[in-house]
Amino acid sequence: MSEITRLLQAAESGDQKAAEDLLPLVYQELRRLAKARLSHEKPGQTLQATDLVHEAYQRLVDVTGGDDAKWNSVGHFFAAAAEAMRRILIDRARAKAAVKRGGDRQRIEFDAIEHPAAKRPERLLQLDEALVKLEQSDPQKAQLVKLRFYAGLTGEQAAQAMGISSATSDRHWAYARAWLKTAMDSEEAD
Repeated sequence: MSEITRLLQAAESGDQKAAEDLLPLVYQELRRLAKARLSHEKPGQTLQATDLVHEAYQRLVDVTGGDDAKWNSVGHFFAAAAEAMRRILIDRARAKAAVKRGGDRQRIEFDAIEHPAAKRPERLLQLDEALVKLEQSDPQKAQLVKLRFYAGLTGEQAAQAMGISSATSDRHWAYARAWLKTAMDSEEAD
């Protein structure tokens, strides 16, 4: 009887130490199985092979599983591991497709989004210089500009992030926009 088979039998009878000793012996093979399964998934998959192995292994050695956790051989164990991985991937795919988790949304790569300032890089450089000056005189308003312009937050979201009221955020935004426009126009005139 191989060491793996002995540990499998001990683990299924509830020996927690055997379950812990089993993982190092089967880990590389489980990782190979996980990589093979994940290679058939769509690009952008957030689940890594290691995560899949750990979750599948947890399901396999769960001693509260009752009669489902009986393995006749090493091959049977790996077949059960492959089935556990398949079920994990199916569950994740169903969860991702659920409307409440954004399943009706289309993924767009960040690089594909072109910022309006990218069309006129010289204006972006002018904005940066003006923003540095604003930051020296009024750091809070400069922070608001960064949140709104670069992070794309709404006025309400930026206010919440900064811990200020929406009304204060609106006032700061109006002031900062006017200040930056004046600074950029005066620099352009020079």
